[in-house]
Amino acid sequence: MRILVIEDEISLNKSIIDNLNEFGYQTDSSENFKDGEYYIGIRHYDLVLASWNLSDGDGTELINIIKQKSPRTSIVIMSSKTDKETEIKALKAGADDFIKKPLDFDILLARIEARLRLGGTNVIKIEDLIIDPDEEKITYKDQDIELKGKPFEVLTHLARHSDQIVSKEQLLDAIWEEPELVTPNVIEVAINQIRQKMDKPLNISTIETVRRRGYRFCFPKKS
Repeated sequence: MRILVIEDEISLNKSIIDNLNEFGYQTDSSENFKDGEYYIGIRHYDLVLASWNLSDGDGTELINIIKQKSPRTSIVIMSSKTDKETEIKALKAGADDFIKKPLDFDILLARIEARLRLGGTNVIKIEDLIIDPDEEKITYKDQDIELKGKPFEVLTHLARHSDQIVSKEQLLDAIWEEPELVTPNVIEVAINQIRQKMDKPLNISTIETVRRRGYRFCFPKKS
């Protein structure tokens, strides 16, 4: 499960991230609205944990951005404002939960676990092709496909953005934890593994190369 934390109080941000990592969650950290919006645009999150009052952005606007990009992502709002009106405003804007500061981390973790249990499925189903990101599992016409690791993540990311051309740089930012430490060639390797381990044996095509621009998910082929 991947969680994005958007909190501009640096020490609190680090404390939340440390606690989530200790419990096995994959995390990204943003200390402002602008960086949070960037992460939401390039990665899929099961849950976003965000401060209601950020120095460079509004909580309502942030919720709208998350819901537009990823409707099934759960949103938990944190706020130092403890009045009833603020909580109602956040929930009406689309937040799934509201937690008051100062935080009790035991309660925060329990709320996150509860929200993730209630969350919608992440499974991608396109005709006979089923991609289950949580189980890292692919099936096609009830046949299991052996595709794991980065190639699986590349395929999943492209499938989620099937209406877009995704560049190598965007794939690196979305999937690799430290994209600056790897070369774009790793994308070509991952795409080749998808084609060799999946497309070729099944006689299908899932990834289209768009010259000088990147890649596009193309299953099923549009007529």
